[in-house]
Amino acid sequence: MFEGLTSRFEKIFKYLRGQGKLTEANIKDALREVRLALLEADVHYKVVKEFVQRIEERAIGQEVLASLTPGQQVIKVVHEELIALLGGTPAKLELDGTPPVPIMLVGLQGSGKTTTAAKLALMLKKERRTPCLVPADVYRPAAIDQLLVLGSQIDVPVYPSKADQKPEEIVKDAVNFAKTNGCDTLLVDTAGRLHIDEALMEELKRLKQILKPREILLVVDAMTGQDAVRVSEAFHEDLSLTGIVLTKLDGDARGGAALSIKSVTGCPIKFVGIGEKLDAVETFYPDRMASRILGMGDVLTIIEKAQEAINEEEAKRLVKKISEDSYTLEDFRDQIRQVKRLGSLERIIGLLPGVGMLKELKNAKIDSKEFTRLEAIINSMTKKERKNPDIINASRKRRIAQGSGTTVQDVNRLLKGFEEMRKMMRQMTVSAGVSPVGKAKKKKKKRTFFPF
Repeated sequence: MFEGLTSRFEKIFKYLRGQGKLTEANIKDALREVRLALLEADVHYKVVKEFVQRIEERAIGQEVLASLTPGQQVIKVVHEELIALLGGTPAKLELDGTPPVPIMLVGLQGSGKTTTAAKLALMLKKERRTPCLVPADVYRPAAIDQLLVLGSQIDVPVYPSKADQKPEEIVKDAVNFAKTNGCDTLLVDTAGRLHIDEALMEELKRLKQILKPREILLVVDAMTGQDAVRVSEAFHEDLSLTGIVLTKLDGDARGGAALSIKSVTGCPIKFVGIGEKLDAVETFYPDRMASRILGMGDVLTIIEKAQEAINEEEAKRLVKKISEDSYTLEDFRDQIRQVKRLGSLERIIGLLPGVGMLKELKNAKIDSKEFTRLEAIINSMTKKERKNPDIINASRKRRIAQGSGTTVQDVNRLLKGFEEMRKMMRQMTVSAGVSPVGKAKKKKKKRTFFPF
């Protein structure tokens, strides 16, 4: 995500930090590089001009030149202005009103409206709301079936639209369907076109008139750059959008759409799609995105993902087992499952501050299938073997390998790695002042350790 832009900013900041004292001349040199970086990232030229002008006004003033660390002060100014460019504060969904609260999803074909509808339904479900999905696209073949399948995957009711119904009839009937099923939110997946035309807009206006939606969200493909901005302008002019969902942001190496849309349309980005899975959608936080773009990482998002994936009671139990030296392969398997719930490890690493400067981490390819293999090997063991790996002899290893579809070498690697991890845990508990039987030798703060 924004790889090219992040790399350019890191070089610019390295130059600024290397200057003992900043002058107007070298600030202007740095800003020229900022301007080029943004234009190459396909950011709207008017947005670039205004953005650089605001930074220059602040950077050449006393705020920076009189600072003891002028380089850091310029970086602070760029960070603050980038947050403002992206929208300032997060714009959340407005869900007040008489249930079911209607939300319309609009956009061109191929932007990801149908999948986004299911993603938002799953997100709302996690927030203890009861969403209902409505397929109102009767033109695209299999659009209705696609939403029915997605709804069944996340266990969310879907209004059973028929291809011979008019969209207006569908949304009217869907409201009663949602009420009957006790749903408080209506997510309407509308039809798209290959390009904006009058017929599409007229239909969407009619649906808006019937539904009186609390939110009209435009779904656009981030990778289309300035085309996404132009589409947003057109839809906003006709429908008065309340928010934008940027899809495929994980594949957007430039970032032009994300950095231009709010300034050009005045419409906030509310969500971003960062993968194909149904949980791969995030609330858009301008401050966090600005930090990612500038190579500062996004630790808050990592923490939130960890809180979702890791059970607090389970974590306490694990600490106790480590301190008592009773950590087993079953505990290791539980940790593997928790780590898998965090999502893509490559993406998690990408959220760490400074990773862009570390080539070995930046280009690391982590095979998530390895966790599945490890779990399969442990599952092929008996309960006795998982609790006491020392009893696993050659014949047991052959049986475990055959049962897990792996090799004896894979089983050996797992057992060796597990034993090394246990030794490291013992050393850490001793250094933390905890005896092997769990009695404290010194009054020190208890540390929580995870092998990942």
